[in-house]
Amino acid sequence: MAAYPQNPGSPEQPYLAFWRERHLCTLTTIRQDGTPHVVPVGVTYDPEARLARVITNKASAKVAHVGAAGAAGAPVAVCQVDGRRWATLEGRAFVRTDPERIAEAERRYAERYERVPAPNPSRVVIEIELTRAMGRG
Repeated sequence: MAAYPQNPGSPEQPYLAFWRERHLCTLTTIRQDGTPHVVPVGVTYDPEARLARVITNKASAKVAHVGAAGAAGAPVAVCQVDGRRWATLEGRAFVRTDPERIAEAERRYAERYERVPAPNPSRVVIEIELTRAMGRG
């Protein structure tokens, strides 16, 4: 097993392989009152770009939490667990509405989760600029 911590831009192979498997993840954002909001999501990990991506609807609470943080981005974490294996990615999240970024996030989602997401004209992507990675792959 790969050990904690990991370099988010160049993780150990077992850690990266774990992120390429199909797993449901959680995204933790912070509400305006300072409490955590944890929801299930699909996440893709792009170590070369030091990004994690979550596709979602622009009206979701997670988008509102990230957007409320402003230009500095919102501190967030995404996590997945499978038995003794676990992986967490942390960083600053930003809501992206650019069609090219959304299409790239959809492509990566389809690759990881082996299904093309249903069309959604209200779709946005939460991009997480990674600052920390940890876990056991």
